[in-house]
Amino acid sequence: MRNNNRRLVILVASVAVAAVAIGAAFAYRQGPQNATADAAPLTGSPSPTPKPSPTPSKTPTPVKPTPTAKPTSAPPTSTGPAKVTVDIHKLSKGREPAIPYLFGREVRGGSGDAIKIPGTGGVIAIGRLDTGVLAVVTKGDSGTELLKIHNSEVRRTPDVSSLVTTRDQSAAAYAAGRISSLGAEEKGGILYAETVGEGGSVQSLKLPDAWNLRVLAYVDGKVYYRADNDDTGAWKLYSWVPGASKGTLVNTVSSPSAVSADGRVAASVSLINDRGSCSSVVEVDTGKQFSRGCDYMLTGFAPDTLTAVGGPAYGDGYCNGVQAAVDSRTGKLIREWNGCFHQIVAEDDQHVLIVAVGKGQGEETGVERAIIRCNLATPDCELATPIAVDKATEIGT
Repeated sequence: MRNNNRRLVILVASVAVAAVAIGAAFAYRQGPQNATADAAPLTGSPSPTPKPSPTPSKTPTPVKPTPTAKPTSAPPTSTGPAKVTVDIHKLSKGREPAIPYLFGREVRGGSGDAIKIPGTGGVIAIGRLDTGVLAVVTKGDSGTELLKIHNSEVRRTPDVSSLVTTRDQSAAAYAAGRISSLGAEEKGGILYAETVGEGGSVQSLKLPDAWNLRVLAYVDGKVYYRADNDDTGAWKLYSWVPGASKGTLVNTVSSPSAVSADGRVAASVSLINDRGSCSSVVEVDTGKQFSRGCDYMLTGFAPDTLTAVGGPAYGDGYCNGVQAAVDSRTGKLIREWNGCFHQIVAEDDQHVLIVAVGKGQGEETGVERAIIRCNLATPDCELATPIAVDKATEIGT
């Protein structure tokens, strides 16, 4: 167990670093100074039901992005202190996550029964496709593979290191690229797109010149991915319509770290060095920059794209000391959570889910983890899963 855990940490770190920067270490850079308070249990009436994400097309038909103006709506009105300290032992139990998540080796949430991931390899990413499960797991000392588990059958795709699924569980995209014994990604990769239902299929695109290939979003029948084609560390954004013979360069966004679920906006790591980084929110269709900041590395968006989420601009160590939500139009801080965290994902337009660590931080055994739900409008948080010891915990793509 100890050796497996150590290999997983090394491999996950290599994949994560490749997704953020090449050859740079990251550490915490403190954000804007605001009053700090402990997170309180979530209270008040339920938030409005979020708008559903667009349903991807099941046919490889190009869809031209609709030009969009700067969003006129605002993210949730924020009250209370902007900075919150999280202690998972002080949080009350709330409802389980409304999106797929991993608890131990079991994928729960979303639409479908709980499904156990076979084997003992570490789990890097999970998602649901129809009623089945997709999981990227470690294989051996340095390799990875994608497992598709459906109706008790398991299909394996080698070398997959990144995965995205649509929220309606109708489509998935994943990318394969070899990883060396030292944890570094090697040249060449394959992009996959898979759909379910009538006409469902798996299509692929070979990318022999790609370094650090990673899928970012699957939107309206189009896969957004990033790759570095000259091993310089400067990755570019591409789109691919499954079935097409090649991808298309999206030259409006440089060094992308995330694309929104509707494909309208992207996060761009506009500056990175050994002291930190700066992230911008950019309109994909026009290249218009809505905001830019150097306090957080942006890694995702709420469904309405008005809120961007991410971690520290400079992070190096066992966990991230902060997770944050900012107004994607202005860059203004909405909320910053302080503690020990491994992942943040927007559950809907009003809430984020965060993998938080309690006791045992940095140890190989005796580590407490839980997924917590935090409100964007208030400083309140709750447990979305029980606190568990030495159980893998991951939020789905």
